[in-house]
Parts: sequence; C-alpha cells; structure tokens
Amino acid sequence: MTESISNIIAPKNVLRIGINMSNFLLVNKDSTFSKPEGLSPEIGKLLARELGINYEFVTFKNPGLLADAIDFDKWDVGNFAYEKKRAEIIDFSNPYVNIDANFLLRKNSEINQNHDVDNKNNKIAVVNRSAYDLWLSDNYKKAKIIRSKTIIETHNLFYNQDVNILAGLKPKLLEELKTNNEFKLIDEPFTFIKQSIGIKKGKPKAINFINNFVSKKIKDGTIKSLLEKYELVDKLSIPV
Repeated sequence: MTESISNIIAPKNVLRIGINMSNFLLVNKDSTFSKPEGLSPEIGKLLARELGINYEFVTFKNPGLLADAIDFDKWDVGNFAYEKKRAEIIDFSNPYVNIDANFLLRKNSEINQNHDVDNKNNKIAVVNRSAYDLWLSDNYKKAKIIRSKTIIETHNLFYNQDVNILAGLKPKLLEELKTNNEFKLIDEPFTFIKQSIGIKKGKPKAINFINNFVSKKIKDGTIKSLLEKYELVDKLSIPV
C-alpha cells in the first residue's frame, strides 16, 4: 500500500516539498532557500519518512508563487495555507496547525471591533495573495485593501500612516505591541489560517493518506513536540 501511495504522491520517487519561505512562523528566519529549517520543513521530512522515500525542498518567496507552480510540475506536496481560491486547483489536507490573523491599529482609533473595519474610510495593509488577503477580498467590500509584496512593506505602510489598519498574523503583530505603546490589537481574530499540505487535484487516495498522516502526528504528540522545539507553543494552535 505504501509503495502505491508513494507512487501517486511522488511519481519521481523523491518527495518534492514546496516551501513558502515568507512565513516566519513555519520557516526559521535564518533559513536559506537551499536549506529551509523550521516546522514546515520538518512536516515535509516526516511525510517523506512515512512514505519511505527521500525528499528535496523546492522553495518559493511567497505562497502565491508556490500555488502558481502547481501547473508546472515543480512540487509534489506544498506546505502552505488553505484558501478556497487555491482549493480550486489544489486539494488541501486537514490543517496541522492554525494561525490567528488580527488587525493592528493606533490607540487613538475609534475602531475596536472587526465589523467596524469594513468601512470606506479605512485602508488595510496586507501581504499580496496571503491567505488573509484572499479572505479579506472575499469578505470585506467597503474598505480599501492595500497590497504589498512583503510583511515588512505592509508594516512600513502602517508606520508611515499610508494606511490606518494593518492586517497580519497575530504573533508578528504582538511583537509590534511590545515595541510601540501607541498601537492596539483587536483581540478577536478576523480569520485564522489553516496551515495544510496541498497536492494537485485528482488524487483522492493521496489526500486521504495525508489526512491520516496529519491526524496521527497530532494525536501522537509530534506536532506538540515540534511547537515546543521551535518555541511556537504560544503562537500557533493545534487543531482539535
């Protein structure tokens, strides 16, 4: 059974693992594109071990490029966030971790709840084609969404007051709160990001195998151990 599944998932007999290098929680900041390290690469290694085959990493600057590469046979599995538009061409496993996405504002802002953000007078900085950008595009119709290529650029837009709201992953926004007492966070996440394993559509046996793999690694404590190893216990949540 394992041999047939490995052939379905990795027909070249090497598991090519697509990695989104822009996610600072799942890939260590000091990682190189040739040698990514962190939670996401570890998950890929464990899947290769489960399949009984070797692996290689295929790295991308952002999740959009990783998703686009599915049509060019550059990876067998991709470790990145579930999003329904991506799910039109990619099948995603159940998540192995979740990340909250929240809004950061200045303390003098009258906005205190998520439902007040979608207003025509508001400008929200987001990372282009991030999972939360895609969620906001689907759900927020009045506020102006300002997209940048990197997390740093979105933060600069907020610092320079080119936007009045910064959308981002909660752990990074909490870092901002520690260094600037003029900012505030809306505590309730506007969405949460499901970090999953994606494969090309049309492989139901493969996605079933991967879901079983994810479930096993959650139940046997592997995911918890990895969160402890990479000091992510307070930053990521394990799906129940």
